[in-house]
Amino acid sequence: MANIVGLPGSLRRGSFNAALLHAAAQLMPAGSSLDVHSLHGVPLYDGDVEAAEGIPPAVVALKDAVAAADGLLMVTPEYNNSLPGVFKNAIDWMSRPAADITRVFGGKPVAVIGASPGGFGTQLGQNAWLPVLRTLGTAPWFEGRLMVARAGQVFDADGQIVDPGIEARLRAFVAGFCAHVDRVRERPGA
Repeated sequence: MANIVGLPGSLRRGSFNAALLHAAAQLMPAGSSLDVHSLHGVPLYDGDVEAAEGIPPAVVALKDAVAAADGLLMVTPEYNNSLPGVFKNAIDWMSRPAADITRVFGGKPVAVIGASPGGFGTQLGQNAWLPVLRTLGTAPWFEGRLMVARAGQVFDADGQIVDPGIEARLRAFVAGFCAHVDRVRERPGA
């Protein structure tokens, strides 16, 4: 019975990663849910803005959603063999002020998946998140990596998965992640 927040790391309307996240929401196991959020409205991080105006409302909403969730599913594109700046920027904002890191991310089960039009999926982009997730004190799940390659052949024009093999892998992935979230929640002191 895991309640997961999902974040797509792309702002593009036709994003393969947003499509992958929406597909994951449809494939959640019974009793679990995936609440899809967006990075739209998150400004570029600026310490002067933070000092003068505080945390922007879009960031407060994301922080509160992640803090209240049992787990976080990050669906990341891979840009130039690394993580996307817009996604990293949102996570950076969500870690402000530093005193909130534990409330939002501390011990939070996190999984990372992604889709790419290229032939290697998002392996390097997913790997680039690992030091960030470690710094934030999350509990990453490593048992079920999912890197969707050649995403243009996996999704139709409406963003629906048309590859039954990828759909089966995604269903198994979200089931495994939900089981991980449940195990983390059952630990003493969690």
